[in-house]
Amino acid sequence: MQSKSLPTLIAGPIVRHLDKSNVTFWLVTTHNCAIECNITDTQSDQAIQSTSKTSSWQVGTNAFIKLVNVKPEQSFENDCLYEYDLTLSDDNKDSRDLAALGFKAIYNTAKRPSFRLQQTLTQVIHGSCRKAHFQGDDALPQLDKLIEAEFNSDQQRPDLALFTGDQVYIDDVAGPMLNAVHQVIELLGMRGETFEGARISDLGELIKHPDGYYRRESLLPEVEANENLAEAFFKAKRKPVFTSVNAQNHLIALSEMLALYFLSWSPTLWEYVDLDTHSLNQDDTQRYQEELEWINNFKKDLPAVQRAMAHVPIYMIFDDHDVTDDWNLTRGWEEHIYGHPFSNRIIGNALCAYFLCQGSGNPPAKLTELFKQADHTFSSDAQLDHEAFLKALLEFSEWHYELDTTPAVHVLDTRTQRWRSESSLNKPSGLMDWEALCELQSSLIGKEAVIMVSAAPVYGVKFIEAVQRVFTMFGGALTVDAENWMAHRGTASVMLNIFRHIKTPPNFVILSGDVHYSFVYDIKLRFRRNSPHITQFTSS
Repeated sequence: MQSKSLPTLIAGPIVRHLDKSNVTFWLVTTHNCAIECNITDTQSDQAIQSTSKTSSWQVGTNAFIKLVNVKPEQSFENDCLYEYDLTLSDDNKDSRDLAALGFKAIYNTAKRPSFRLQQTLTQVIHGSCRKAHFQGDDALPQLDKLIEAEFNSDQQRPDLALFTGDQVYIDDVAGPMLNAVHQVIELLGMRGETFEGARISDLGELIKHPDGYYRRESLLPEVEANENLAEAFFKAKRKPVFTSVNAQNHLIALSEMLALYFLSWSPTLWEYVDLDTHSLNQDDTQRYQEELEWINNFKKDLPAVQRAMAHVPIYMIFDDHDVTDDWNLTRGWEEHIYGHPFSNRIIGNALCAYFLCQGSGNPPAKLTELFKQADHTFSSDAQLDHEAFLKALLEFSEWHYELDTTPAVHVLDTRTQRWRSESSLNKPSGLMDWEALCELQSSLIGKEAVIMVSAAPVYGVKFIEAVQRVFTMFGGALTVDAENWMAHRGTASVMLNIFRHIKTPPNFVILSGDVHYSFVYDIKLRFRRNSPHITQFTSS
């Protein structure tokens, strides 16, 4: 397929951060287009005067990630419906709006996509753990149905959606999806990459390597197994640094990870890949065909996913599978990973993909320096040289953010601010350290109600946590993914004290995922006369 046959718009637009003074859109184009945004107040049918700024990151010859921030001259009004259109102009000054670009993700008789600012939250959508080859239906199209109901009845669309971790599975990719990823890399001329300390020298060799499908664990760095319990149960003499049992197709290169995002949020590129073409042995072919059914089931719903994400503000935060399973689980894990140039690169690449496709669309107050470095790093399609940017990302620990809504939304970073064990390399780290928890408490004081997003449940299932504690005692934290708020005594104590504090908000909703099962808790604290009302929803 020639690049000239590709459409200009290949992913998005996705509505990201929205408040009174700005709205942000994320999209991917095949040309370095200038973008203008036109917004209309549907109540008055008047155009909203605004200014816009576009961040453009070239990740391939024909791949440009665009983040468009639009500021109205007068503030957006609460509970007012606004329609929007994006006009893209190429080097030939050929300007086309979304309809002319073939964007059809609109509802019923509407001519343009729309958004609504809601500062008082009454309906919040929450979800996590969206694995493309899950053996069942994708849940995200349910958001599309809720928005569509607004156009068919008096029911109002959700106020916003919170994606609370594992939006993609970097460490667990089906064979057909990996095939599509590699075809997209070629289609878009995505940037090459060299690797240090690896069995493969660059992206081209990685794609062609005989172990590239279903045996990628052989390409990943290894360390001596140091979990006695794991060795006793699984007879492991050596184990991958990357601990996922599904690491056979763990993504490695940045271009692979970015292509996965494009394929996860838009149906467009799927029309240009051929999943029936592959060169696998008989055993791998059988597995591939099984996974192909699941991937085909996933991609059939992508038009609904694209439409939903163009009509409701979407907020995101990472969990481990957005980067790799057991990310920063123990101090020993961190020393192994960040002390090896190849594994360090893989984690850095995943964080880079997260920033470009997820993190950059959240409230930008703390991200200014990362934007500057991204603009410098992705200013052309030259051979990828992003080591300095990866270093900055790996050192960054301000991914958490707060939404100025009622109730306020506090989105926690439970992956990069870890409270590391000083007594043992293999004891689980606390999900947040003392300083981060103190900052959280300070931000909560005086508020009447709070929605708190924690990737891992604050209140877990006691039986499972008891099993995790037993394994941890024998040095097997990695064996059972012993990462929960109660796994580290210091973190658990501080978090529980926050809930007991007399100035803590009397109403809490906790939104969690991560654990791959779902439950709801209604919690009252012992030994406190006026316990806050805490409700925890774990959806995974």
